[in-house]
Amino acid sequence: MPVAPGSDAVSPAAPRLIVLSGPSGVGKSTVVRKLRQRQPEVWLSVSVTTRPPRPGETEGVEYYFTSDAEFDRMVAEGELLEWASFAGNRYGTPRRPVEEWLRSGHPVLLEIDLQGARQVRDSMPESFHVFLTPPSWEELVHRLSGRGTEDAEVVRRRLDTARVEIAAEKEFDATLVNTSVCDVCAELLALIQAQQV
Repeated sequence: MPVAPGSDAVSPAAPRLIVLSGPSGVGKSTVVRKLRQRQPEVWLSVSVTTRPPRPGETEGVEYYFTSDAEFDRMVAEGELLEWASFAGNRYGTPRRPVEEWLRSGHPVLLEIDLQGARQVRDSMPESFHVFLTPPSWEELVHRLSGRGTEDAEVVRRRLDTARVEIAAEKEFDATLVNTSVCDVCAELLALIQAQQV
């Protein structure tokens, strides 16, 4: 995995890690993509996964792809900030690159689920957690149902999970309502810049 430029030089005060979470279908990936187009110096952590690459995915871009045995080793040796199982595969955030990019003075953003956000809160309590919420429950149902990529049972399970995730909003340091990608991107960028010390 690549290291941050100048990662040996530790700045006097490193920026805070920013964690973005929210229910499936709320638009986290779209917001992050837009934010990185506007501010490419915000580094987005790349997760490691045990699932095989999908067509068009590139090692180190979408994910780092690894074996179950290597993932077990990373968990056992504390190399992951957080990890979770989903649909028979495991996903996690490598600790070392996050810490190196923060030490180099770059803003670092994690886009992860509620379970992962809670683990990061435990391992890096100084991190700043942002919850992205839909403008309404009805809008979230529309977004998840309107994808047309999943059957009704999968959508139902995602909505059940979303209810739990939305109920955890109070655990976060800030909440952004995704009414407009451009607006919420600007709000998230302002939060990120406010947390850089």
